[in-house]
This record gives sequence, structure tokens and C-alpha cells, in this order.
Amino acid sequence: MIWLSWQNNYFCSPKNSWFRPLKADPGATRLTGKTKNLACMYAVVEIAGQQFKVQKDKKVFVHRLQAGEGDTVGFDRVLLIEDEGSIRVGTPVVEGAKVTAKVLEHMKGDKVLVFKKKRRKGYQTLNGHRQLFTQIQIEEIVG
Repeated sequence: MIWLSWQNNYFCSPKNSWFRPLKADPGATRLTGKTKNLACMYAVVEIAGQQFKVQKDKKVFVHRLQAGEGDTVGFDRVLLIEDEGSIRVGTPVVEGAKVTAKVLEHMKGDKVLVFKKKRRKGYQTLNGHRQLFTQIQIEEIVG
């Protein structure tokens, strides 16, 4: 674990002098250590059976979608919306909420090797798998 301290508008590690200083978060306050509430809207949306926290202009990798590259897709299963401090939670979804996104590209993930072995039986097998993903960019959150 790296302990961070405030020095000359940079966060740096007191233990390691070789630690490269990181620029401070512009929302951080020096005295209280709290961050200012930056007014950015976000939503928790269910895409292809998984839940993602999304914001406008954020890029997300999701399981392969049927849409083509450059197409615009909409997601109606919005579970939560936060806008300027007010939080709306759906039961199970928020009524009238929608997230639209643009499909950037289709790709494969890193290879995962599955190795099975039973000791003293002479049995071993090796399988590889690459998951199919779609990269999307969130364009709009309506709700």
C-alpha cells in the first residue's frame, strides 16, 4: 500500500524518494482532504447481462453486441441515475431513462489458457479462449 502525502501541489510517497510524483486531483481540497462535488452525471446500466457505471464520453468494453461499427445503440435497463447530487434508484429500472452509445470497434480480449490435469493418470489438456468484446462510447444519458 502506498501512503500519499501533500507536498507542493503533488502527491508523492514519503517512503520512496524514487516514486514519480503524480499531479494532484483538481477537485481535492488541501485542508479537509475531501473532494469537491464535480457536477457530472452518471448512471448504472445493464448491458449484455452486466452492470456498468457510465458517464458521458466514457469508453467501455462490453460483451459482443450485434450492432455494426459506427452504429448507435440504446440501453433501456438503467438501474440508477445520479445528477447533481440527486440519486434516482429504479425498481428494478428507472422509468423513462435511456443511455445511448456509439459502437467504436469489435475486438477480441487477451488469451486465457485453461489447463486441466489429473495427477498420476497421464491426463492433461490445454485449451485457449479469447473473449469477444465491443468497445462503445457513451454519447448521452437521458433520465
